[in-house]
Amino acid sequence: MNQQTIVVHIPGLRRYARALTGDVWTADDLVQDTLERACSRWRLWLAGSDLRAWLFTLMHNLFISQVRQGLTRARLAPTVDLEDVAHELRAPDASASFAIDLQRCLLRLPEEQRVVMLLVTMEEMSYDEVAKVTGVPVGTVMSRLSRARGRMRELLDEPTEKSAASAAHKSEPVLRRMK
Repeated sequence: MNQQTIVVHIPGLRRYARALTGDVWTADDLVQDTLERACSRWRLWLAGSDLRAWLFTLMHNLFISQVRQGLTRARLAPTVDLEDVAHELRAPDASASFAIDLQRCLLRLPEEQRVVMLLVTMEEMSYDEVAKVTGVPVGTVMSRLSRARGRMRELLDEPTEKSAASAAHKSEPVLRRMK
């Protein structure tokens, strides 16, 4: 394994870390920790085996350890004075609001379901690869993915607080069909 071999996997690791943590700074720390662990334990990787799956397994295990220790959510992102960046602010377009909703819904999934959903959909891993990364049977991966997809549909169909509040203020009567 050489440096070039690992470098091609960094974008995927970053995507997965950002989706897992929901925070750019924490995600970058997780990727850094993963790469550091990979370099310090490179002798544990079996030549000819799937390097990508090994790296994602390292990241997954690090993330789970951090969640158990309470480190992931406890890290504070640097703050910025709003007046300093006011000239850079602009209203998000519709696709950005969908991305925000998608991120919000992903973060509301149980950890086990979110991990499986992200590895299958974003990283296009097979069920077998995800089972190796997460250390669970393939049937469990399939079950978690099914539950995650169902929950995502529910969450995306759920009205946001803003739209629910505006709907409550409307004075239009609600029509119901009665038989």
